[in-house]
Parts: sequence; structure tokens; C-alpha cells
Amino acid sequence: MFKRVPQEIKNEVLAKVRAGGSVKDVADQYGISTKTIYSWLSTEITPDGISQLKYNKVMRENEELKRIIGVLTLDLSRGKKGRPN
Repeated sequence: MFKRVPQEIKNEVLAKVRAGGSVKDVADQYGISTKTIYSWLSTEITPDGISQLKYNKVMRENEELKRIIGVLTLDLSRGKKGRPN
């Protein structure tokens, strides 16, 4: 059965997710479905004008790209050091 979640609980849940908490862990902690939390996140707009979900996705992609660039840079620098001129 559907029950309305009080605004203060909703704000608390969203704050924990924004702080880096797992949606699944926070959902289990509060007894709220993950679908509900994702719905809240998709309708919430950041000051930049995008949804929190899109923002988090872009940030994860950015971190992954930085990691890949770091690995490639390290591989290139190792390759150059081992070659004679």
C-alpha cells in the first residue's frame, strides 16, 4: 500500500544519497523502495539546472575517464623511459 513519506524524511534520504550513500543502502535503512528514491532524484533539479541523477552519472563518468587517462599516461611514460635514443 502507498504511504506518503514526510518531507523531512525525504530531505534526509536525499542528503544521504547526495553525500555519496548507496541508494540501495539508504532505501533499506528507511524502508523506502529504491524506485521511489530514484524518482525523487530524477525530479530534483540542481542549481545548474540538471537533475541530481544526471549530475551523479556525469561525475562517475568523469572519474572513470580520469582513471583511464592516468593509466594511459603512466603506460606512455614507462614506454618512453625504456627506449634508447
